[in-house]
Amino acid sequence: MELPRAPRINPSILAADFVNMQADLAKIATADFAHVDVMDNHFVPNLTFGPQMVERIQATSPIPLDVHLMITDPERWAPEYAEIGAASVTFHLEAADEPVTLARRLRDIGSRAGVAVKPATPVESLFEILDEFDQILVMTVEPGFGGQSFMPETMPKLRALADEARRRGSQVWLQVDGGISDRTIEIAASAGADTFVAGSAVYGAEDIEAAVTRLRDLAGAASLEA
Repeated sequence: MELPRAPRINPSILAADFVNMQADLAKIATADFAHVDVMDNHFVPNLTFGPQMVERIQATSPIPLDVHLMITDPERWAPEYAEIGAASVTFHLEAADEPVTLARRLRDIGSRAGVAVKPATPVESLFEILDEFDQILVMTVEPGFGGQSFMPETMPKLRALADEARRRGSQVWLQVDGGISDRTIEIAASAGADTFVAGSAVYGAEDIEAAVTRLRDLAGAASLEA
């Protein structure tokens, strides 16, 4: 499967209609990935999908899955999502005992390996191991619930990652998730993000396909100006 070029728009199905999931997946066919938030009610205070549901989403989705694991013990569970066929599996740095070992395991199975950091988590520990990951997700809200407001105070961290990636010639994707809208996507793109998770900004739009295109265009223009 040929992977899409930046900027990438990954609508979060956390904002979709769970009763009509197949129809709502079809509505984002022009996006790059379907972002699937897996929460276990331990690492974050919310409970969403498990492996069986994600497997059904994988079978139904017209685009690849970008699975974000907000769970404890990712060493145990993350490989299962890669084996289901998710194109990308992201686990949290705060939850992993051996993040590099886990990332290599995910890659061995055939998934892109991603690591996520909460708003308060420093990123400097990732600098030396950037190329062990295909994607770094900088959370721009506290993980656990959709519909939160974008946290601009996370942008210096994103800029630091972008600068370090450029310095090292790294091809790692830099993703943001939380409060991404027509207004905030430009801020994140200017700071170095190239992959954007958007929930209500896509599924709350009257024309979902047009919303995806608009977000992609805004991010592209902001990246060129940065």
